[in-house]
Amino acid sequence: MKILLKELGKYGKEAVFAPFFKFLEAAIELVVPFFVSDIIDRGVNGGDKNAVVADLAIMLGLAAVGLVFSVLGQFCSARAAVGFSANVRRKVYVKLMDSPPSVTDKIGVSAMITRMTSDVNQMQTGVNLFLRLLLRSPFVVIGAFVAAAIIDLKVSLVFLVLIAALGAVVAIIMAITLPKYSEAQRKLDDVSLSARENLTGARVIRAFGAEDDEIREYRKKTGALEKFKNRTGMISAFLNPCTFVLVNLAIVALLYFGGVRVNAGVISQGQTVALYDYMSQILIELVKFANLVVTVSKSVACARRVEKVLEEDGSYIKTESGKISDAYVEFKGVSMRYADGGESLTDINLTIEKGQTVGIVGGTGSGKTTLVSLIPRFYDAYKGFVAVGGKDVRSYDVKELRAKIGFVLQKSALFTGTIDGNLRLGNEGLSEEVEREALDAAQATDVVRSKGGDLSAEVRQGGKNFSGGQKQRLAIARALARKPEILILDDSSSALDFATDLKLRRAIKRLDYKPTVIIVSQRTSAVADADKIIVLDEGKVVGVGTDESLTENCDVYREIKRSQQRGAAK
Repeated sequence: MKILLKELGKYGKEAVFAPFFKFLEAAIELVVPFFVSDIIDRGVNGGDKNAVVADLAIMLGLAAVGLVFSVLGQFCSARAAVGFSANVRRKVYVKLMDSPPSVTDKIGVSAMITRMTSDVNQMQTGVNLFLRLLLRSPFVVIGAFVAAAIIDLKVSLVFLVLIAALGAVVAIIMAITLPKYSEAQRKLDDVSLSARENLTGARVIRAFGAEDDEIREYRKKTGALEKFKNRTGMISAFLNPCTFVLVNLAIVALLYFGGVRVNAGVISQGQTVALYDYMSQILIELVKFANLVVTVSKSVACARRVEKVLEEDGSYIKTESGKISDAYVEFKGVSMRYADGGESLTDINLTIEKGQTVGIVGGTGSGKTTLVSLIPRFYDAYKGFVAVGGKDVRSYDVKELRAKIGFVLQKSALFTGTIDGNLRLGNEGLSEEVEREALDAAQATDVVRSKGGDLSAEVRQGGKNFSGGQKQRLAIARALARKPEILILDDSSSALDFATDLKLRRAIKRLDYKPTVIIVSQRTSAVADADKIIVLDEGKVVGVGTDESLTENCDVYREIKRSQQRGAAK
């Protein structure tokens, strides 16, 4: 919890003043029953009207001061809680942005969203309530017991028994429910994942007529969450009834013993009323404290989940190295595996020269995307090295390395905003002239023209107001706009027709800054004119050469090419 406490420490003043002001408010409340007792004993029973007026005036003054302390305490606790939650949410977000994709892969996108929303909100509620009741509730309970002991030590034993009994009830319920809150949040992750998958894949579900199946599955998961929370809630629900039963039994005992002591002349009627007031204060504060325990238990469970994210090793290993390769890009003895699977690449040895156009082909799951993902360090090889510009990629600052690379992923990602905003991603100083040139090279000028020709045209969430081919061309334009030294197109023209794809490749070859181009494609036609073609099969390089040489000498390439030609013929 050290990481989260450090964030709360940034609001140290508020975290100190909030319980302090609530402490002062509680101290005022503890004084009030003494004045009530005095009004009854001296004012009502003794007929002293001046005592009544004086006591009422003092009580009104105390109420006003208590109100000020209460407002100040609420303000400080709310400020600390809101600021703390905002800092934690930002910290988790920054962690994800700065960490390798392996961190997100391990935790899961839906689980991350739950942590940044539901979990952090619960933590905010817990901090707010904790700061308000940290000193107030224990002080009122202890103070009321001490005040009762001052009035009559024997009767105060009723208070002592009550406090012990309620403490035992709270401890038992907390011990049972605390582990269950973590499990409830994990089940919420499953529900979030299901909702996310179904919403993003809604068209596929409808196309296969699987709406009823998915609704049934979603109901099953939400039903499981509901039942689990109900069971946990039933246990927590015992807290308030147990508290009220115990307190009411204590009140009955107090009135009985108090009446006996009044008849014996040991205490007065006013003091008996004061004892009842203190018992009521204990009731209220113990109910608050019980709810505090439940809320804090939930918050602690959520905090542990959030802290697991912050404790993930999101750092990039950095090595010190000079020139280790004469090639512009080199893979030397590279093997790579994902954390949750077997080896994806095995002993890869490749060189790519500056300005070359290189094609990478292979069957599904052959490791094409994994291979090119090692260049910008989305993942790291566990054996061998990858070099760019003659240096190990691990010796670069990650941002410096990625500034050299334009990467277009298999699935085009456009962000809510404008076309201009998407093109300027990571490059705010981009001129409109450069943007237009990039759009032209990416064959996307007509895409902008279809939206009125204005770069400020709206891009809706996920680029839903663009077709698949339009999104791909805009994504390629975004990569070209930064004029990268290395341009990686990871099956990024799959939604383009053959004519547009050909125009795109020719336009890239005509670029004046001559980037090194790496094209990953399922289509051999997309890489046929490349300077070098790399053929992968089951994570291994099985062929390197030109289209002509591979057609003659590489069985895997030849089979891929023939199967596509047969498909085109049909």
